[in-house]
Amino acid sequence: MAKIGVFLADGFEEIEGLTVVDILRRASVEVITISIMGRKEIQGAHAITVLADALYEEVAFEELDGVVLPGGMPGTKYLGAHEGVKKQIVAFEAAGKLVAAICAAPSVLGENGILKGKKAACYPGFEEKLLGAEVTYEEVAETGNVITSRGMGTAIPFALRLTAYLTSEQKAEELKKGIIYQQ
Repeated sequence: MAKIGVFLADGFEEIEGLTVVDILRRASVEVITISIMGRKEIQGAHAITVLADALYEEVAFEELDGVVLPGGMPGTKYLGAHEGVKKQIVAFEAAGKLVAAICAAPSVLGENGILKGKKAACYPGFEEKLLGAEVTYEEVAETGNVITSRGMGTAIPFALRLTAYLTSEQKAEELKKGIIYQQ
């Protein structure tokens, strides 16, 4: 079974972060939500407070098969400024492990050299931060082990793409039907 970490910071876009957690858990992927704020209580961009599973310092990153960065503001700024997040995304990409980001968060991948020569999507206005990427306006962009998406409205297709990547296309299709998505 795959094991994925979802980074959480104050100001994260709740739908982007929690849709990924929900759909991946439905697919039997082990998901751990990781606070980078030094406390487990994280307040989303719309004042929804969630309790992270672990603090950054408690996570055995070598046991993870991938990491996901939700967007939102100022959550994306916190992710981009966190030395540990930057270290992990670079290491995961180099190791061929999944690195995924949605909305404004693909900018963090771009600023850390992860998008060079890869297709990438982001929230409108962040394209210039996708350094070295082939910018696309598709709902979800995938090049190898790097998957990006555009925003809250693409959270379900993003999560389903992650499901297909981590499990199988068949499992993603089953979930798509089970959640009555685009029927």
